[in-house]
Amino acid sequence: MAPPFAVATFDNYGTLTDWEGGAAQFLYETALRHGDTDLVPGRELRDLWEGIQFEILGGAYRSYKQVLAESLRQVCTVRGWPYDEEQAAAFVRSMRSWQPFPDTRPALLRAHRAGMRLVILSNTDRDIIEHSLRHMRVPFDDVITAEDCGAYKPGLDFFRQALDRIGVAPQEIIHVAFGFKYDNAPAKHFGMTTAWVNRHAEPTPDGEPADHEWRDLWSLAELADGQPVPR
Repeated sequence: MAPPFAVATFDNYGTLTDWEGGAAQFLYETALRHGDTDLVPGRELRDLWEGIQFEILGGAYRSYKQVLAESLRQVCTVRGWPYDEEQAAAFVRSMRSWQPFPDTRPALLRAHRAGMRLVILSNTDRDIIEHSLRHMRVPFDDVITAEDCGAYKPGLDFFRQALDRIGVAPQEIIHVAFGFKYDNAPAKHFGMTTAWVNRHAEPTPDGEPADHEWRDLWSLAELADGQPVPR
């Protein structure tokens, strides 16, 4: 039996790769290295950084390495840490090392075996995501980055270019993403079905709800082949 969607597209960082844990660890280690006397949990530092990054992504396109550098510089200013270019380079190296969630590879392999094409749509540079792909070892049919499009999500231009490249009707695509404010609204704008991967049972964000809310990627595997996953 054919899967209900021809293509599954994915946000990578936070959906397939542990973006939250990786960023929180890097920023907390940075706080320790600078002797921050007002230590807060890594999650709070990550949330501070993500809010700054989101604003930067809404401006003129620049490489994601430049986005990382500028967002980290602003975090350092807020927290009173010194900043230099080596810290930005360290952030890029850290990101290249972030690992996939345990369910990523087996769930996506099962969806692929069921006949779904798998495509990543990611707000990053190609030479960063290449390392994430090496960690995952999943046969993606395509990987589309902000660098390829010269645009970032949630901008509509990113999705417009991605859909042109994928080459199937939006109604045949399910877009699977953790980054609700980056992905849900633009994907639904183009008529894609959306699945919000809410791994930490967080409150539903403002805005039009996703079509599906999942705790992990096994729900995609079940959707693809119709077989339940023991939990």
